[in-house]
Amino acid sequence: MKNISIIVLMFFASVSLSAQDLSAFFKKADSFFKTNVTNGKVAYSKINANQEPLNEILKLAETISVSKNDANNYQAFWINAYNLSVIKGIIDNYPTKSPLDHTGFFDKTTYNLGGKKITLNDIEHKLLRAQFNDARFHFVLVCGALGCPPLINKAYLPSTLDTQMDTQTKKALNGSFLKVNIKKKRVQASQIMEWYKGDFTMNGKTEIDFINTYRTEKIPDNFKLSYFPYNWSVNKQ
Repeated sequence: MKNISIIVLMFFASVSLSAQDLSAFFKKADSFFKTNVTNGKVAYSKINANQEPLNEILKLAETISVSKNDANNYQAFWINAYNLSVIKGIIDNYPTKSPLDHTGFFDKTTYNLGGKKITLNDIEHKLLRAQFNDARFHFVLVCGALGCPPLINKAYLPSTLDTQMDTQTKKALNGSFLKVNIKKKRVQASQIMEWYKGDFTMNGKTEIDFINTYRTEKIPDNFKLSYFPYNWSVNKQ
C-alpha cells in the first residue's frame, strides 16, 4: 500500500511539473513575440544578436508533454512551437532571403520538441492537420515568408485559442489573402487555398463558402476563383 501511495504521489508531482513547464512556455513565448514581432514582421536581426531568449524557450519545449485529448493546450503548444521553430530556422541560416533557399527547411531539419524529434512539416501535417479537421491552422502557422498570414505579436494560449484562430482567419480573408475584382466577378486567393483545397472544402462546402464564413463583404457564388503566386520572401522587419 505504501508503494502504491508513493507511485501516486510521484505521478501527480510529474503532472504538476509538466503543467508548470507548459505555463512557463506560454509565458516566455508570449513575451518573446511581443518583443520581436511588429505588424506581422519579425525582428530577425535583433533576435540574431541575442539568441538566448529563443533558445531558452525551445529548450523548455523539449520535454513538455501535451495530449491531443486536451485539445486547447495541445494545439496552442504546437502552434507556438511551430512558429518559434520557423524563427529558429531563419536565425540558423541568417541572413537569408527566403526559407526556400535552404534545402529541407520544412521537411528535413529537425527540432526537439514535446519529447519528439520532428520537422516543421511533421508539426503541421501529422500533429495538427491530421488530428483536427480545422482549416484555420493555415492562418496561424506562419512559415517565415511574406505570403503567409501575418504572425501575431503574442502567444496562442489555450484559454483564448479559438478566438485567436478566428481573429487571424478573419484578418486574412478580409485582407491581403484575397484579391477581389467586382467588375470582372473574380476573386484571387493565396495559393494556400490551392495547395490545401481539401481543407477548405470539407463537408461539401466550396472554397467561397469557407471564405464567406469569415469575410465581412461576402463573395457571390458566381465569382470565378483563381490563385495568385505565393511570396516566399522572408517576413523580416
